[in-house]
Amino acid sequence: MAAKTANVLARVEPDVKEQAEAIMAKLGIPVSTVINMLYKQIIMTRSIPFALSVPSAPIARDEMDTVAFDAMMSEGLAQAKAGQGLPLDKAFSLLREDV
Repeated sequence: MAAKTANVLARVEPDVKEQAEAIMAKLGIPVSTVINMLYKQIIMTRSIPFALSVPSAPIARDEMDTVAFDAMMSEGLAQAKAGQGLPLDKAFSLLREDV
């Protein structure tokens, strides 16, 4: 294995850095190893090793016609009646995790 003597300096958002490093710590993988793996994948694939795309955002209410909105609401009502919902505190907890 070649000696690791080159440095990489990158500016990232503090919360992004903290969250990513927490996951790496749980996996037991040092940040430098992850960066080295990424660089090697770029070399091997001659590309960025993951898809780069704009995710589709949920459609806002003002972008829906009445038929689409009514269908979405009917589906939600049917799920609620079938007991497929979550308690409110659990739903908000899951939303906070995604933010």
